[in-house]
Amino acid sequence: MFAPPASLSERQRVQQGTPDDLANTHDPIVVESESIYNINLNTAAAAEDRPRVLVLTPLRDAASHLATHFELLSQLTYPHHSIDLAFLVGDSTDDTLDVLRREVIKLQEKTNPAKFRTAKIVQKDFGANFDQSVDDRHSFHAQGTRRRGIGRARNYLLYAALKPEHSWVYWRDVDIVENPEDIIEEFIAHDKDVLVPNIWFHRYDKKGKDIEGRYDYNSWQESWRGRRLAARLDKDTILAEGYKEYRTHRKYLAWMTSWRSDPKREVTLDGIGGVNILVKADLHRSGINFPCYAFENQADTEGFAAMAKRAGYQVYGLPHYIVWHVDTEEKEGNLKGNRAQIEAKEARERERAQARKKADS
Repeated sequence: MFAPPASLSERQRVQQGTPDDLANTHDPIVVESESIYNINLNTAAAAEDRPRVLVLTPLRDAASHLATHFELLSQLTYPHHSIDLAFLVGDSTDDTLDVLRREVIKLQEKTNPAKFRTAKIVQKDFGANFDQSVDDRHSFHAQGTRRRGIGRARNYLLYAALKPEHSWVYWRDVDIVENPEDIIEEFIAHDKDVLVPNIWFHRYDKKGKDIEGRYDYNSWQESWRGRRLAARLDKDTILAEGYKEYRTHRKYLAWMTSWRSDPKREVTLDGIGGVNILVKADLHRSGINFPCYAFENQADTEGFAAMAKRAGYQVYGLPHYIVWHVDTEEKEGNLKGNRAQIEAKEARERERAQARKKADS
């Protein structure tokens, strides 16, 4: 360590860039004022007894999903005193806000052993006018406007709720219907900058058999066709993944798996969906958010993944770790005929057939 000559005055040592612990010969200055705040980001998160988690959920016309959402939140095994909840309600035409308030009041009662550390409700309308029906919400032509809007809502919620004490941010959609109760602990144990599970849904055929449908095609690994397509697009075009209008032949996390395989296996990803994301809070503090514009021809969560990877962060998925989404009753079609999807499906069916044959022998 640099040690200045003893003959130098204190002023000379400061001018020469001597470290503060050598230049400051006085005792630390104590600030005693109710209007002056000192935040030490070096120690704020470390001071917590367990890593503090912020759970964020943007809401629009979500009243029918809130009862299940709060039931699942209550069942989380991560210590609730180390979890803060925050919701953003915007552009709703139903009674989402009133239902949310009732659920939060009930959850946060002093006598409720499942109460969380804090809960915050944020209200912000953005003028979103796309319909919330399945056909309109997931139509190809709605995707650019829709994804820009969702990205903007996520950012408003993030900046209204993130505190220096938070180590992790857990983005969780309201229409999850089933997940492991220890999902937060298991995800934190992976210690990745960004981590997502595989998202499936239950759908039952006429015989009552669960077909275990794949839901999220926003989590993917890039392909050379995808890169070539993006290079040809205008820089302001948002490439909506999962639609036949854009033949990217990307490899989807949804088709990499069987839920019966090792849930801890990790794969790198280039795009992610927004149903369930765990993010290190410092990544958000470093300016990685959800672009409400075309960033590398992506927006919202896929743009977030692109931005994180551009900045050198890790983006991973767990192909065999399943979180179940509500069945939106979307018709099969947009990805029908995608070669990568078909090959993955055939491989999975072969794997199951071999397992059955082995069990019967």
